[in-house]
Amino acid sequence: MEARQILEQVKNGEISIEAAEKYFKKLPYEEMGYAKLDSHREMRSGFPEVVFCSGKPDEYLQSIYRRLYDTNGEVFGTRADERQYELVRRVLPEVSYDEVSHILKAEKKNKKRFGKIAVCTAGTADIPVAEEAAQTAEFFGSQVERIYDVGVSGLHRLLAKLDEIQTANCVVAVAGMEGALASVNGGLVSRPGIAVPTSVGYGASMHGLSALLTMLNSCANGIAVVNIDNGYGAGYMATQINRLGSDRQEGI
Repeated sequence: MEARQILEQVKNGEISIEAAEKYFKKLPYEEMGYAKLDSHREMRSGFPEVVFCSGKPDEYLQSIYRRLYDTNGEVFGTRADERQYELVRRVLPEVSYDEVSHILKAEKKNKKRFGKIAVCTAGTADIPVAEEAAQTAEFFGSQVERIYDVGVSGLHRLLAKLDEIQTANCVVAVAGMEGALASVNGGLVSRPGIAVPTSVGYGASMHGLSALLTMLNSCANGIAVVNIDNGYGAGYMATQINRLGSDRQEGI
């Protein structure tokens, strides 16, 4: 819960001053022995702590999900698998799992979403990484337009969706192989672009290194590049940009 929400509840008489004081006296993190949950992260950065699920011991993962959900009313994790979903569901029945993006989350209902982010992929093999980006942005409150399978081998498909792409506050381009989609997008839009190289491709793609180098060396302006397969990082950054764009449009 954000500090502003606490203060509003005190103002409206929904909670007591004593209850609010107890909340603010909590440490900036919660000590769990094996983990230190950053309960004040949203207050500082605007985004709650997210769980990287891969490699976490079962008991730790269960406890972290339960505790974050109890604290924030929702919880979001990346790089989970089906077994971890079944494990977490035992202690948190509200949790859901997406087999494409490998996201494991329990989300507040009726969440209002703002602005617009366009998430584009070169091919369908890039969709798992794109979905990680799109669902991350949606969890953090952004409106997302998905524009998939518009790679440069069939450029007319991208041009057919240009109006939708150009109205977004931020454009995420997810591509493997040679990774040219980000450069093409960069030459067509006036908004910031985030390039996400994927490990999709044949041998010489070197598990995404080829796409990464292409994106880093792009001659198109306004493109930032995240790490290989880092859909989460792209969704996070895109939401930060979307917030700025939405505030400006509303005259805030």
